[in-house]
Formats: sequence, structure tokens, C-alpha cells
Amino acid sequence: MSQTEYDAAVAAFIRSKGITRCPTACVVRTQGTVSESDREALQRRAAEGEIRRVRRRLRDPLAALRPSPTVSNSLQSR
Repeated sequence: MSQTEYDAAVAAFIRSKGITRCPTACVVRTQGTVSESDREALQRRAAEGEIRRVRRRLRDPLAALRPSPTVSNSLQSR
């Protein structure tokens, strides 16, 4: 399949399915607008995740220094 045929096939697929962008395009800014409520929900979710991370660190401040159980098990089998 030539590049021209490939481009035509992709364009036909996008037209027939109504797809406006590739999922991998999500890693860069889009032209779309996000509602204020969605932005607020995302900020709340990020804040909640940060609170959980801080609480975990306060509960066990040395956890980051210990190897994970998977690493420990593989080292013991040697």
C-alpha cells in the first residue's frame, strides 16, 4: 500500500467513524475547550491524590528507601 493509499484509507475511516483525533494525540494540547466543572473536578482529583501521597509518606516515611517486595523476592531466590 502506497503512502497515498494509506492516507486515503485513514481519511475514509475517520470520516465514516466520526473520529476527530487519535488517542495518542492526548499527550499534547488540543484545540478543544474544557468546561469549568471538569477543570475543577480534575483539580480536586489531583489535590486528593496529593493528600493520599502525603498521608502515606507520614505513615511510613522510610517506605521509599526499602526495596519493593517483588525486588526482595527476586534477590532472595539467587
